[in-house]
Amino acid sequence: MADRSSAKADGGTLAAAVRARRKQLELRQEEVADLANVSERFVYALESGKQSVQLDKVLAVLWALGLHLEIRLGSAAGISVGSEAAPR
Repeated sequence: MADRSSAKADGGTLAAAVRARRKQLELRQEEVADLANVSERFVYALESGKQSVQLDKVLAVLWALGLHLEIRLGSAAGISVGSEAAPR
């Protein structure tokens, strides 16, 4: 199982990056929401580091701000594959 503290830190990093980019572009949360076709409440939640957000909306906000999400292969620590965990 993933460490909740590291997941929270990563969410905080995303939140900080979104907030910093919005401020760099001198946009209000309302303006970002309009550009991304999401609610202002969603932008606020994303910038606050809310852990359960919809990926499609996150991607829309990132696109509106000229940012992108990158996925990297990380450590496999804590992952175990046994016969009961194998895909069917």
